[in-house]
This record gives sequence, structure tokens and C-alpha cells, in this order.
Amino acid sequence: MNRRELIASTAAVGLAAASPALARSTTGVSMSLPQPPVAKKVPVRIEQLGRVRTDDYQWMKDDNWQAVLRDPSLIKADVKEHLTAENAYREAMMASTLPLQAAMFEEMKGRIKEDDSSVPAADGAWEYYTEYRTGEQHPRYMRVERQGTWMVDGQPVTRNFIKAPTPQLLLDCNALAEGKAYSEVSAVEHSPDHALFAYAEDAQGSEVFKIYVKDLATGEVLPNPIESATENFTFSPDSQWIFWTNRDDNGRPDKIFRRPSRGGETTLVYEETDDGMFQSVSRTSDDAFIVIGIGNQETSEGRIIPGATPTATPVVVEPRHTGRLYDLDHWGDRWVIRTNADDAIDFKVVEAPTATPAKANWKDLIPHTPGRFIEGVALVKDYLGRQERADANTKIVIRDRAGAEHEIAVDEPAYALSLGGASEFDTTVMRYGYNSPSTPTSTYDYDLKTRERTLRKVQEVPSGHNPADYVVERLNAPASDGELVPVTVLRRKDTPVDGSAPLLLYGYGSYGIPMAASFSTNRLSLVDRGFIYAIAHIRGGSDKGWNWFLTARRFTKKNTFTDFTAAADHLIARNYTKAGNIVAEGRSAGGLLIGAVTNMRPELWAGVIGGVPFVDVINTMSDTSLPLTPPEWPEWGNPIEDAAAYDYMLSYSPYDQIEAKPYPALLATGGLSDPRVTYWEPEKWVAKLRPASTSGKPVLLKINMEAGHFASSGRFDYLKDIAHDYAFAVWAVEKGWEKA
Repeated sequence: MNRRELIASTAAVGLAAASPALARSTTGVSMSLPQPPVAKKVPVRIEQLGRVRTDDYQWMKDDNWQAVLRDPSLIKADVKEHLTAENAYREAMMASTLPLQAAMFEEMKGRIKEDDSSVPAADGAWEYYTEYRTGEQHPRYMRVERQGTWMVDGQPVTRNFIKAPTPQLLLDCNALAEGKAYSEVSAVEHSPDHALFAYAEDAQGSEVFKIYVKDLATGEVLPNPIESATENFTFSPDSQWIFWTNRDDNGRPDKIFRRPSRGGETTLVYEETDDGMFQSVSRTSDDAFIVIGIGNQETSEGRIIPGATPTATPVVVEPRHTGRLYDLDHWGDRWVIRTNADDAIDFKVVEAPTATPAKANWKDLIPHTPGRFIEGVALVKDYLGRQERADANTKIVIRDRAGAEHEIAVDEPAYALSLGGASEFDTTVMRYGYNSPSTPTSTYDYDLKTRERTLRKVQEVPSGHNPADYVVERLNAPASDGELVPVTVLRRKDTPVDGSAPLLLYGYGSYGIPMAASFSTNRLSLVDRGFIYAIAHIRGGSDKGWNWFLTARRFTKKNTFTDFTAAADHLIARNYTKAGNIVAEGRSAGGLLIGAVTNMRPELWAGVIGGVPFVDVINTMSDTSLPLTPPEWPEWGNPIEDAAAYDYMLSYSPYDQIEAKPYPALLATGGLSDPRVTYWEPEKWVAKLRPASTSGKPVLLKINMEAGHFASSGRFDYLKDIAHDYAFAVWAVEKGWEKA
């Protein structure tokens, strides 16, 4: 028996152990392809707005899903059995890719500098940073005493050491993760007086966090951590209080609480009664205020608490108004507010007096310019930095208090420029990062006064990387309505552009989230094997401005899908690849995109990868118990109350639009603890699509039984997930199941 046969045989044994019927051959010949699990059908009739649909796989949703998020072992026995069988079937089908997965993993790992650290962020007398040590999966949070000169209350402070100070360990996330299948620290913050360090840990992948506070003088983690929280929290400017966002039983943020930083009685600060609103709490850049942000995709409201009186009742800045968005920061002597008010579709920046920040007192500081989307603003004492986006690229503009402006720009066809701002207010230095699909990240400190930049770090690729070996191009694909869809292309310069190359096309296209033309060492494992990697900057994101988002939601959502197929058609027309040689990939709401285009244009794809895919649109957006349903009605529509929204949603919902046709090879992934796209969405999608496909190509499901929306925790385990998906892409193009 050769190695491939041994791998296949071993996988088949494991498959049979999980579900003996799966390993049965339809021909009676040994070593034939394993047979997929057949999901039972339990028809459920659903009547809604006078419309009726039948769902054969509704049983896959665990009625006790809220408890399962906190303890995955509580999953229903029949659901667990089916998921286990699906995982075993996928493993058996893809057994021949195990050597490729292992090779890709080692390549990806070899491109990571294992003993690495971030550029320290200066704040007062300390510099804070993270580090990784060789062989460790998780970061260590550190600080070290600051040397040199900095400002305190407008006066310079200088400190130099004869001997370099010893770094202090704040948190070792490796020790925290010991003995746990999943552990992710998603947020950390030190108190303004530098005496305390708080961190939020998710120990299930369910995004239900505990917030711990550590006394940095004693090294003690204080008792009574904050339970059932989101990862959002902040200290008061005087360090005496900690504020946080509560997560309710349905996984939604519903309240803002505070308590003394070192523990004590909890006080309700704010409670939101609208299930469709998210909440967060933060401090302004100058520490003058605590801000409670409330909002969804189209409406927002800010409430403020003076930093000098952190126990005061929050005051509304400007009452919420449907369609109006604004976010707040304070610039020493005034408010600075980014908003789309007054038809500023791509946003403008206004200022308002500290004492009277309501809209009646808003005055334009940076007027609205159509097509120039202002993504965000960063403030230090005498300067304002803003990040703008246009034509799927970014730029940074610096403005002083007198109104003089200058730009930090890059002359490349596709790149990612990101403004990091500063971790202290009284400074003239902001940090920014630059990379492109072929160029590793460079981190710069930029002196706003002298306009000098200092290179602080260049991302190191230990196994070697030469940007000159690659070509980055920006194409514009014509959509059916005449819009031009930007497409970023990465390929090796020796990869032919004659239609022969396989291509992976990635897209997202929802919530106004743009896709950056950024550097990823992981993609090189495909590109170095002759793949072309392309990103479609489709409508639904804000890649070409906020209107690029507004023209692909609700009743124009299908623009997202047709933009993606237009990108594929253009790449074929330009001879980058050919139909049937493309793998389409998207995650989360990008999985909705993948599901829709799989139904619409199956002939384009050799394979499709739907990562944690939002595909059961009607059922999910009709289930008000799910965390994201009410907050996302502005994005998709409300099918419970609006018949037109129901009908339009139904017309593209990937799960509901499955029909008999030759589908491409398909891989759906999910996590048992995922609160954003629950595990039963990919499970139901696969169960329904597999028997409908007339192509005979495999339809596979991978459910991580110990993680949630963001796959495995740990930097190396996460790479194994990516290597698996990329191996599927190669396998799909090569029709690997026919060669097993």
C-alpha cells in the first residue's frame, strides 16, 4: 500500500468509526470514495406575512443555543452526531491533501518571526508593547520604563538610564491558555495612572468575556472578575473606576456598568431598550470625557460623562435620528465630530464648543467632498490626523489647529496605509503603517511638526521574501450598470497571464467594511504555487466611499453579488484565468456573497469556500433571539414586518435559492461557539445543497467543535485552519477527489 492509499485507508477507518454508513461503497469496490452523511429531514412549515416556506433542517438549531455558546458540551446529541459525521467525511475526502496542508502550514509558520515584538507605544513614563517568544502561540503583554524626553502638563520631562531598564511582564497569555481548548484575549488596557492592567478573555470562542484587573505593584489579579461582558471596557481618567459593556443572554450588548477599579459595588450607568442598537464605552483622546456610543449601521447617538466627575449621569450630545451617524472626540478645548449629517454621504468633520456640543452648534471643520470618504480621525494636542479612502486606496491627511494641511501619500497602484494615531495626547508624533499585497508592513513614527518620519519596524519574513518577485495590479471591472469595480491582483511575475493560471477571488461586501489591499504572508502559499490572488472591492463595502456601501444593501443588495461575478468575468476577459478555474472565497457576510454567487453562476467556480457563512438569511433575520438580528435590520431589511423585504431577501438567500444544478466543489466552515453566524447555518446549507448538486463534486463541512467565529485561537493553530482551506482550493482546481 502506497502512502496515499495508507492516508485514505486510515481516514476511512476513522470515518467508519464515526458513522459506519459513511464508509459504505455504492459499487462494492474497496477504496472507493466515502459516502457523505445523509441528514434526516424533519419538515417544519413556516408561515410569515402570508407566505409559506418549509424548512427540512430546522432541527439542526439547538433550542438551547444560548447555553451551548457558554458550554459547547450541552449540544443536542443528534446535532453532535451529525456534525461529527460531517467532519469525518470531510477528513476522509481530503485525506490526500494532508501532505499539502502540512507543507503549507510549515511554509506559513516559517514566514512568521517567532521571537517578535511590537513597536512600543509611549504613554507617560512607560512604553507598552507585546512580544511573542519562539514556540509560543499567544502574546505576552509587556512594559518598560521610558527614556528620553516627553511632556507632562505642558512641561518637558527627561529621564535617561545608565543601564537599560528591565521590562515588566503584565500578562502572559500562554499561561492563561494552559489547559484550555480555546483562549483569546481580545482587549487590554492599563489605567491612566499605570497602576492597574485589565484584560478581557474569551475562553470558549463564544465572545462571552470575563474582564480581569491586575494590580501591577503586587502582581495580583484582583478577585471577582467581571462576568458576562463584551470585550469593551475602559478606566475613568482618574483611574478610580472601570466601565464596561454587558452582554445579555442573547449575546447582545445591552447595558453599561461601572464599579471601583479594584472591585466593589456595581452601578448601572446606562441601559439601552432598543435591541437594534450596539453600545460601547471609551475615553476621549484628551481624557476630558467618557463617551458612551450607541448605534447601528445607519443611526447613532453619543452620551458623555465629564472625566472629572465619572459618577455623573451621562448626557445626550445629540438625540438619535434615523439615517444620521456621528462619533465624538474631544480636542482639548472643543469637540471634534465625524458625521454624515446634512447629506454628507462620505462624511465631514465638524467642531462644537465643549459646553454645548449639540448639532445646533456644529460648525464645519473639514467639509464634505463627494467620493472622499473620511474613515476616521485621530487627535493629539495640536494636530488632527484623518484617514481617507477613495478608489479602494487610503491616504492620511494631517491638519494643525490653524487649518494648514498636508498629506502622507503613497505612489503605488494598490496599497494599505493605516493611521495608528498616538497613545498619549501631549505629543507631536503619530504612528502609521504601510504595506501592499507584495510588500511587508513598515511601521513609521511621523513628526507632525517637522514632517519627518522615522522607520520603527519592517515586518520580517524569516524564510525570505523578495517583493520584486511579485506583481501587484489594479484593474477596474465594468459592472452591469456601468460602475467600475476595483480588483486588486497579486501574482508572481513568472505566472503566465494566458488564461491557464488558477485564481482565488476573495470578497466581502457588507456593512461598509472595505477590503484593504494589504500584505499577507499566508497568501504566498497559493501564489508561489502558481495561483493568482485577487480581491474584488465590491459594493457593500466602502472601498470607493460610503455610497459604495449605500448602493448595495436592502433592496440593492444584489449589486454586491453581480459586482463579484463582474470581477470574475473581467479577470477571465483579461486572460488572468478561465471559467471553472476560479476558487471563490468569503467569510461571514462574505459567506453570503459566496452562497449567492454559487447559486447564480456555478459555472465560474472550480470551488467555493464559505467561511462561517451567513447563508440562512430569512430564518436568521426572522429570529429576534439571535444576537445580530435586530441590529442588522437596517442592513438587510426586516422580513418579520416588511413583505417587500421578505420577498427581496428570499430572492437571493443562498439557503432558500438552492436548486438542482451542477454546483462546484464546496467547503463550508463554522464554529460550534459562534454567536455571529451560528453553526447551524453552514450545517443546513451543506445538508440541503449536497443532494441538489448534479455535478457529483464534493460538498464538505468543517465545524470546529472548540471555537467560534474567528476559528482557532493561537497563532499556529490558526495557520492550520488557513492551510486546510488553501489546500481545498488547490484540491478543487485539480479535482483531487478524482485522483484519490
